Amino acid sequence: MKIKKTGMEHFIAIPDFISLGNMSSGFLSIICAINNNLNLATIFIILAIIFDSIDGWTARKVCRNDIYGFGKNIDSLSDIISFGVAPAILLYISGINLHSPEICLIIVSLFIVICGVLRLTRYNVIADKTEFKGFIGFPIPGIAFILVSYYLSGLYNIYIAMILMIIVSILMISNVKYKKLDNIKIIAFALILILLMFMKVLIIQNINIAAIILLIITLYYLISNIFKNNN
Repeated sequence: MKIKKTGMEHFIAIPDFISLGNMSSGFLSIICAINNNLNLATIFIILAIIFDSIDGWTARKVCRNDIYGFGKNIDSLSDIISFGVAPAILLYISGINLHSPEICLIIVSLFIVICGVLRLTRYNVIADKTEFKGFIGFPIPGIAFILVSYYLSGLYNIYIAMILMIIVSILMISNVKYKKLDNIKIIAFALILILLMFMKVLIIQNINIAAIILLIITLYYLISNIFKNNN
């Protein structure tokens, strides 16, 4: 490849700006968490998930011809910030606020990031090389979604959260097959629940019902695939 062909204008496309929106949201979530504004941190993580869900769709709509894999790589690098580092920081800061053992928080948070990097690296290696069109290993946005919905549920327990994050991290690097969620009705229902979760409309005795429903749905998706045929 000639040097003059390595200019950014030869690689970057519209979908990549959406991926950068994902990454920026993850970075802002980290900043908010560090400044102890955890509720705002969760909002930015969900915003990152929304950006991540539409960058691929946008690439298909504009018929992008990404022969060098630039889009795939920028998407993965953005994902590790938004769905690896940002949830890890959220878990760590929330645990520190609850006076949990710092060493345990560091180990679990680091484990989330390590498994996230491994999961995304494997994805880049095997993408378009397997017959299965879904995900091999639990998709990384899921771990962020589980932590956010659990944190906002009103039932948050840092020790349960750490155990849950370890289990989900292991499933991210597992060989369990997960189908893509492309059902419009389910996606629309999830978006409504997300709005209700942050608006805190369905609150009963400090329990966020919308967050609980989202958590249950995501955990069902996490667990149910384990017992299906994964040969």
